[in-house]
Amino acid sequence: MSAESSNLSNIEHRAVRKYFVKKGKTPKEIFEDMVSVLQESAPSYTMVKKWARLFQQGRESCEDDPRPGRPVTVVTEENVRKIEKFVLADRRIKLWQITEELQISEERVGEIIHEHMNMRKISARWVPKMLTPFDKQRRLQTSKDFLELVGDNIDEICDQIVTVDQTWVRQYDPKPKQESMQ
Repeated sequence: MSAESSNLSNIEHRAVRKYFVKKGKTPKEIFEDMVSVLQESAPSYTMVKKWARLFQQGRESCEDDPRPGRPVTVVTEENVRKIEKFVLADRRIKLWQITEELQISEERVGEIIHEHMNMRKISARWVPKMLTPFDKQRRLQTSKDFLELVGDNIDEICDQIVTVDQTWVRQYDPKPKQESMQ
C-alpha cells in the first residue's frame, strides 16, 4: 500500500472501525487488521477499543462531538472596526485600555489587532506589519499627484518642503577628571 493511501483522516479511521464493528469483529481483530494495512499510520489500540465500544453502544456518527466552552463570538466586523478606530486615534493605546472600553478580553483584542488588523507594537506604537496592496497603491498615487502638481517647478517646491528626518547632536567633550579639578 502506498504512503498516500495509508494516511487516512480520523473520520475515515472511525468509519473503518464502524464497518468492522457492524461485521462483528472484536477490537483486537480490528486493530490487527488496521495495523497490517496501515502500518505506522494506524490508530492506537486504545482508540480502536474506545470507538468500537461507542459504535457497539449505538453511536452512528464518525464526527467529533461538539466540545463544551464558549465559542469565540467577539471577533466580529463591528468589534474590529471599533478597535481599529481606537488604535488609529491613538497609536500608543494599550490593550487593557481597549479591553476596559469595549468589555472584551485582552486575548481577543490582541488577536484582532495582530491577526485581523495585521499590526504589531514597535517602540510602544501600533504599526502595520506590512503595507497592504491598497496602502502601496495609495502611496504611489499620492507621489504621482505630487509630481504632477509640481510640474516644472521642482526646485522651487523642494526648497519650500520642510522635512524632519535630521537629528541634531551637539558635540560634548567631557573634561578628564584631572582638568576639572584644577
